[in-house]
Amino acid sequence: MTTTSVQLRSLVTEEATLELSLIEVEIPDPGPDEVVVRVEATPLNPSDLALLFGPADMTTARLSGTADRPVVTADIPQGLMKIVAGRLGESLPVGNEGAGVVVAAGSSDAAQALLGKTVGMVGGEMYAQYRCMNVMMCLELQEGTTAAEGASCFVNPLTALGMVETMRSEGHAALVHTAAASNLGQMLNRICKDEGIDLVNIVRKSEQEEILRDLGAEYICNSSSDNFMKDLTEALIKTGATIAFDATGGGKLANQILTCMEAAAVKRMTQYNRYGSDVFKQVYIYGGLDTSPTVLNRNFGFSWSLGGWLLTPFLQKAGLEKLIEMRTRVASELKTTFASHYTQEISLADVLSLKAIAQYNKRATGTKYLIKPQI
Repeated sequence: MTTTSVQLRSLVTEEATLELSLIEVEIPDPGPDEVVVRVEATPLNPSDLALLFGPADMTTARLSGTADRPVVTADIPQGLMKIVAGRLGESLPVGNEGAGVVVAAGSSDAAQALLGKTVGMVGGEMYAQYRCMNVMMCLELQEGTTAAEGASCFVNPLTALGMVETMRSEGHAALVHTAAASNLGQMLNRICKDEGIDLVNIVRKSEQEEILRDLGAEYICNSSSDNFMKDLTEALIKTGATIAFDATGGGKLANQILTCMEAAAVKRMTQYNRYGSDVFKQVYIYGGLDTSPTVLNRNFGFSWSLGGWLLTPFLQKAGLEKLIEMRTRVASELKTTFASHYTQEISLADVLSLKAIAQYNKRATGTKYLIKPQI
């Protein structure tokens, strides 16, 4: 086995520039509870792009280096440098999750049991040819499951399951999801349909509506429609959904959801209350597809909350038993409920192609890229 691995790095310099490059790193010998995985597939998730590009203006990106060792440099607006002050001069590895074959293992029984197996992985540094990591960060994939099929077996599946668990634990009966035609949104639809949970899907385009209709989604609201607020309110009246997970983050969408939740609650009131309904309404922002400020008009009463939701804090709160239960389900339904789809497969060097960056950085529904580090 080779002793070095090509790895993608992201560096912010004091000159207010972002530098992306491929470097060679040593592959460490695995400790007793560690394995070395030959990374064969790893997805480009929106959460990865946040670390990869930071606040850089990628329209200023320029290419240097060689074909197999390209270097991309882009400018960071001076007013945004404070956002990345903590990572100045630090070359950071990128990539939250991936999958591959275990090619070396430590001495423990758990590590040895994975030798030669295809596993999904989570824990960062996945945009690389090899990754050494603890066995607890690996999920053995079922026989016949490829690395490409298992590359996204952590972030989206566990997020979708986590949303449903959060809904239940906080006493809600149905939920709302934005950017609903994404891979994550499709998984959430399958889960809710399987478990009899009403789900209100919010999309931006008619073709995204079609994707969800083909999945059997019942409640679909298009935020670009002139009737969006009316359609959303009617869907909330029918479902009683009082919790939402918003992938966009910025703009007025969270405000619109809360407004329609209040309108639906008021519709069910039998007595006037000048403070609005006493139905509690919750919107969680879990993404940043819209980087503009979040705008609230506060016309939805006083019983509401807007907060952030991230997978890792949820899993820490849920505990090991729940995590094992969720991981087991994901492994058994990876080709059905939790199937992911990709529009393009690229190499590590291709990740730094200006043409590819212009495409995958749009973060558009239906344009998910998969990195194949071994090509």
